[in-house]
Amino acid sequence: MPTPDGTISRKTVLKVAAALGAAPLLVGGGVALAREQAAGGRTPGLTPACHDGDDPTIEQTEGPYFKPDSPLRSSMAGDGPGTPLTVSGYVFGRACRPVPGVLLDFWQADDDGAYDNVGYTFRGHQFSDANGAFRLDTIVPGLYPGRTRHIHVKLQAPGRPVLTTQLYFPGEPRNSTDTIFDARLLMNVRQNGPGREGSYDFVLDVPQTPGTPSPTATPTGTPTPTGTPSTPPSGSWKPGTSYRAGDRVSYSGVSYVCLQAHTALVGWEPPNVPALWRRS
Repeated sequence: MPTPDGTISRKTVLKVAAALGAAPLLVGGGVALAREQAAGGRTPGLTPACHDGDDPTIEQTEGPYFKPDSPLRSSMAGDGPGTPLTVSGYVFGRACRPVPGVLLDFWQADDDGAYDNVGYTFRGHQFSDANGAFRLDTIVPGLYPGRTRHIHVKLQAPGRPVLTTQLYFPGEPRNSTDTIFDARLLMNVRQNGPGREGSYDFVLDVPQTPGTPSPTATPTGTPTPTGTPSTPPSGSWKPGTSYRAGDRVSYSGVSYVCLQAHTALVGWEPPNVPALWRRS
């Protein structure tokens, strides 16, 4: 619905497009979704539908099947049979400016509705690019008792708390009976040949000023010189600690240098996340 100043909420446009199974809509002669600007090679910025102080994406339970230490990858399409699915979008802050370097950890059921609790089938993490964009190649997850079709995701902007949530598919019969389902998390999904394309833009609680750049992140694998590296208490890696690019720690007797600012979590120990830590 229109906001008090007459503009249309980006999230409203997403939900309407999803419900209609339509392609992204145009509003007032301009592109409604900020992601559309990227097609022309431009960094997403403020649009008529993306300047209304959107609330952050809502949190949801992680469920019983989350596993840390997922592999760094953007494609899980080869993990098993199923209908091909591509999920793409952007990660924005509170002023609808894109946020680069956001960690996105995805996990989902296979085509039969089963989760791999032994290995890492249909599990993987990636980082939003310099324009805040992400893309996941996977399959449409199967159904299992008590739940509608969904994909799990954890997001963490550099130095910010983790957001755990889920993404949903429009037109699913079980959406109306699933007690966890929330329409605010509906993707815009359309058919593309034998597969499907889904899109969703996340909004994280990252403070921003409209018209100014978002906090930048160090490109994966490229440490940022910081002069004299800071040393965390005791010099050992510790969950809950906020690390900056260039910080040095020890873990199991091995030294590591931080490649990207982040808050350490159990499961993302230095040897497990080469995108965040490099042996030194």
